[in-house]
Amino acid sequence: MYNKEIPSFNALIQKSIIENWDRDALTDFKGQTLQFHDVARKIEKLHILFENSGIVKGDKIALCGRNSSQWAVAFLATLTYGAVAVPILHEFNAEQIHNIVNHSESRLLFVGDHVATIIDPQQMPHLEGIINNPDYSLMVSRTDKLTYAREHLNELYGKKFPKYFRKEHVNYYKEESPEELALINYTSGTTGFSKGVMIPYRAIWSNFDFAEYELGKTIRTGDRIISMLPMAHMYGMSFEFIFEFLHGCHVYYLNRVPSPAIIAQALAEIKPVIVIAVPLIIEKIIRKKVFPKIQNNRMRLLLQMPVISKKVREMICQEVLKAFGGQLYEVIIGGAALNQEVEHFLKRIDFPYTVGYGATECAPIIGYEDWHRFAPGSCGKSAYHMEVKIDSRNPRHVPGEILTRGLNVMLGYFKNPEATAEVIDREGWYHTGDLGTMDAEGNIYINGRSKNMLLGPSGQNIYPEEIEDKLNSMTLVVESLIVQRNTKLVAIVYPDYEEAKNMNFTADDIRNVMEQNRNGLNEMLPAYEKISEIEIREEEFEKTPKRSIKRYLYK
Repeated sequence: MYNKEIPSFNALIQKSIIENWDRDALTDFKGQTLQFHDVARKIEKLHILFENSGIVKGDKIALCGRNSSQWAVAFLATLTYGAVAVPILHEFNAEQIHNIVNHSESRLLFVGDHVATIIDPQQMPHLEGIINNPDYSLMVSRTDKLTYAREHLNELYGKKFPKYFRKEHVNYYKEESPEELALINYTSGTTGFSKGVMIPYRAIWSNFDFAEYELGKTIRTGDRIISMLPMAHMYGMSFEFIFEFLHGCHVYYLNRVPSPAIIAQALAEIKPVIVIAVPLIIEKIIRKKVFPKIQNNRMRLLLQMPVISKKVREMICQEVLKAFGGQLYEVIIGGAALNQEVEHFLKRIDFPYTVGYGATECAPIIGYEDWHRFAPGSCGKSAYHMEVKIDSRNPRHVPGEILTRGLNVMLGYFKNPEATAEVIDREGWYHTGDLGTMDAEGNIYINGRSKNMLLGPSGQNIYPEEIEDKLNSMTLVVESLIVQRNTKLVAIVYPDYEEAKNMNFTADDIRNVMEQNRNGLNEMLPAYEKISEIEIREEEFEKTPKRSIKRYLYK
């Protein structure tokens, strides 16, 4: 339906590689750098591997590992071959990874070193091979074709390019239609909750085109950026990788856990032009690096004196910019609301930040505004290529569900037409499940997540119902609720007092059982979903007429 104006996305990858042939493309921080021509050579080798192992257009190829240049190459190789990429968060536990690989019908799986140690190939019976990042060696091969292709890869490559590999050899699969499926991104890893979001080429292109429209004039070829968010998450993939790669920028991967110390070091050395992050990362930098310097009496006094305060605010803003490397155009925050104290501070010093709004189902962008025009407390206006409306009789004052439609919206959920029909209506509006208002200028304000989703420290989606589901089946638990306090997850539990009484349990005994439950539950969960404590309730949770817990009362 949009064919006239949408170019081939894979043709854009090809164009960027050829035009930026000798520029730096991807660097593992404190590790190797790949130039665009190195990326092209590695893509070619993977294409030879795919072809000789019998992979055909439309086959699914899963990728699960920490962000790295090799992960990025495997992703690009998958798309430019005509296969469908299935990115999987490396923080998922083994069972969740198995579920996604099986549900997506993936034929191959690329794994990072950590993931390789936790998965069980026996639990993924239809997989034909597991390939290790970074060297693309075979962890598992279940076909002679794949084994032969990997063992003879250099020989096959040499036959195809007897002299040497040049720009004119770069020739990628071009998708037949913008509606063609490019990747499946899973919102969670748990069977029964997990939905595979089917993202067509048009949605990836449209998110790239939005970034080009908003930032293309500001960011130049060769500019540097740090990839801190997981690339298996649409937010990190679209705006810390795809846009930059197609724009000829240089992406640095923090291929270790992005602790505040590592992030601070990377910002100082790399000096990125934009920083894309979830609120927690920004809040940590501000609280650790900036607040200690300005929260003394002298500084407070200077900030209250009208004549001096403007100069002081400018000086503080320079300090904050320095903490981000000093070359910054803006910080784009997404995934959740910013802490109000931090947002008020950033606004007061006129720091270049903006808050965007998105969803995996929109690959991901829905709302954005440049920092010069950004309204504090909002999450921007409807993004380029998107429409947004509030399902309310009075959208300015009465919160209603946020609906959106446009080029970014997914095709639907993989193998789940019922769930698709629940969120995309006949007119093409995607129902976000978020509640919000919109002012006269079109700024979107989120009032609550009616979907209950929480956000992990690196932008991971946490679905409390999944954890509650596990906890509710444990000893002495009648019902439970998972809430987020600061950055920690806490379980509130209403125990089975009747059963405890039958067993002559004291309050201390109940506490001990709950602590055992907590330890048992945490063993089943990825690190970012672990429960820090269990709070015990004396009475049942308050319920709606449908007998579901009134969650908002316990936030």
